Amino acid sequence: MSAVQLQQIRKTFAGAEVLKGVDIEVAEHEFLVFVGPSGCGKSTLLRTIAGLERVDSGHVLIGGEDVTEVEPSERGVAMVFQSYALYPHMSVYENIAFGLRMLKLPQSEIDRRVSEAAQILQIGQLLERRPRALSGGQRQRVAIGRAIVREPKVFLFDEPLSNLDAALRVQMRLELIKLHKQLNATMIYVTHDQTEAMTMADRIVVLNHGAVEQIGSPLELYRQPRNRFVAGFIGSPKMNFIEVDVIAADRAGVTIALPGGAALAVPCEAAGVQAGETLTLGVRPEHLSEHGAVNADARLAGEVIVVEHLGGETLLHVALADGRAIQVKGSGESAVADGQRIEIGFPIRHAHLFRHDGAALRALSATAQSAAA
Repeated sequence: MSAVQLQQIRKTFAGAEVLKGVDIEVAEHEFLVFVGPSGCGKSTLLRTIAGLERVDSGHVLIGGEDVTEVEPSERGVAMVFQSYALYPHMSVYENIAFGLRMLKLPQSEIDRRVSEAAQILQIGQLLERRPRALSGGQRQRVAIGRAIVREPKVFLFDEPLSNLDAALRVQMRLELIKLHKQLNATMIYVTHDQTEAMTMADRIVVLNHGAVEQIGSPLELYRQPRNRFVAGFIGSPKMNFIEVDVIAADRAGVTIALPGGAALAVPCEAAGVQAGETLTLGVRPEHLSEHGAVNADARLAGEVIVVEHLGGETLLHVALADGRAIQVKGSGESAVADGQRIEIGFPIRHAHLFRHDGAALRALSATAQSAAA
């Protein structure tokens, strides 16, 4: 069994609480990613699972067994760090085999495990080389191989790709996804890069200031963020946020005044929302069209400040009538130029509303919309 349970985990450093009663359940064979800004507690949380940090309170369970007070070497986990931490004077073979030698396994068993790991990671031809003769990606494979040969219950990854260049990070992401499928292992991965989280995870845990903001599949977090923090953190470029005033609120939803004065009725749960209240409208750049009238339920007018041509797509920075700036993601063939005035449109199904405390107003289901009509 390789399921992991974290129950009310709390941890304090120098009087500052960095983990605030964290509850997470990781299913067996799941690829779970902890994501959040620097200082949110994600690496500390990973280290508590590994046993490298002792919790102040709470429990860590692996395979149903409480390992909160168990030494790291006895927990059945293997950790891959941001630093490769390879022994420079040893060959690739010896680096991978080192931990097994410490366990005093028979040489035949060491040979078998190293050979299997090298085959999985496609580094069999590198076993006699020293780390100085390897590229960054090859060194990371060796570090992962060192974890694989331990045959752990759970793999832990602490930002393992952050030292690689952009192209190599993309390649290694794919390698780790394939590795997870091949090993059918439980993997917990820490990153501050939400693109890594979106592409790799079965589920994502969004952390902020030591607390869990939301847990869900990548698309669930993208489409149904629980609050403004999650909405702004998941997605690239991040979601546009525009303060709007409420015109009316009833069973059918909330009617808001867009910049420029146009009214927009958003079908969402309106309990507690009052006319005259200020909410935040959120719309992702990819859901805004530079051609305002195309499949649009709402329109905004603005002036293009900067155009970023990125090849397959174009990112427009647009100043609205009241001076607020938003981003619009268009096609790579966009002919819009700096200084041009454009009308931007978006479909109502991609509009999100947030209260002043950041909580999202939940969208009404199709059934609820029909009943309210």
